[in-house]
Amino acid sequence: MVEILRTNDLVLISVIESILTAERVAFFVADQNMAAVEGSLGFLPRRIMVDAREAGRARRVIAEAGLAGELRDA
Repeated sequence: MVEILRTNDLVLISVIESILTAERVAFFVADQNMAAVEGSLGFLPRRIMVDAREAGRARRVIAEAGLAGELRDA
C-alpha cells in the first residue's frame, strides 16, 4: 500500500472515497480511528492508501476530477 493523499478535510476524504469507489480502485483510510480519538483538533490527518499497482490509476482519476493539487508526491 502507498499513500496518495493526507488530509484533515473530511469532505475531501469523502469525495476521494467516492471517486475511487466509482472507478473500482481499492483503498484504505488509515489513521481514521486515531484521528477520532484526538477529537476535533485536527492534529492527526487521515491517509488514503491504495495498492502500489493501482497508485498510478488512482492518481489519474483524482487528477481528472480536478484534485491533483491534493495528491502527495509520488
